[in-house]
Amino acid sequence: MLQLATLTRHHAKFRPDQIAVVFEEERLSWREFDARVGRCACLLQWLGVRKGDRVATVLANCRELLEVYWAVPSIGAVLVPLSPLLMASGLASLLRDSGAVCLITQSSMAPLVDQVCEELPGLRADHVLMVDGPTADYPGYKALLTICPEGRARPVVLTQDDLFNVMYTSGTTGLPKGIMHSHFVRSMYCTLFAAAWRMRPESVVLHTGAIVFNGAFVTLMPCFYLGARYVLQRQFNAEEAIEIIARERVTHTMMVPAQIIALLHSPNFSPDKLASLEMILSLGAPLYQEHKDLLNRLLPDRFYELYGLTEG
Repeated sequence: MLQLATLTRHHAKFRPDQIAVVFEEERLSWREFDARVGRCACLLQWLGVRKGDRVATVLANCRELLEVYWAVPSIGAVLVPLSPLLMASGLASLLRDSGAVCLITQSSMAPLVDQVCEELPGLRADHVLMVDGPTADYPGYKALLTICPEGRARPVVLTQDDLFNVMYTSGTTGLPKGIMHSHFVRSMYCTLFAAAWRMRPESVVLHTGAIVFNGAFVTLMPCFYLGARYVLQRQFNAEEAIEIIARERVTHTMMVPAQIIALLHSPNFSPDKLASLEMILSLGAPLYQEHKDLLNRLLPDRFYELYGLTEG
């Protein structure tokens, strides 16, 4: 089994100065990114998070979300990504169902957390961390990082059957269901998708949508497995995405059909700006045939589609 718990540390050792993560103006090397993951892991253990505990996130795309994604499984805890678009009842239901003992979120969600806190006796206020600064009874994530003990988190023994994360379905045909992905399953995402997408350590992967949904993991996992570069857009904007692809020489990207259509109709669209792409993947819904034909004509042999009747 791939040692996902120590993956960022591995790249920090063997590719320390290579760029790992690009988010807006931030460019973090593997050494820098692993240091942030390590500090987050230490913080979680200091707060009392143990192997098997659920740590939920309710965050828009940000650099902190990426470091939490790798810090949580590194200590054997279970990642529970939730959408910041949830209403109070939905948030309470999923936090309760997952059994989250820690929540990392943003100040805009504080009013909703206030509404549901009485329904969640297992989630203490001092374990609700705000990435953009303390709010009322909820401490600031960055401030806690500066005062938690130095050093690396205590190592944990993990097996392939231990949980990596719980991903909730949309609930379009009933109540949302928590899909449990083990370290083994996520390791298969790493290796099988790396081969399918023809990724390599020199690849540059752009993600333009919210990374709280499982579709994001089909490029995120192989990218981090290989030690490639991960470029994250805060929020999808077609014109900006095109310029990012051209500037960063992006090789792989995954989008849902609506994003691909917006890209093709953007005023600054040009096949030349997308010339670095080796793969553009459509996922989540069927893409209209006319747009498939256009992509195959403008970017021959680079269009992939992954869509089926599955919930995770």
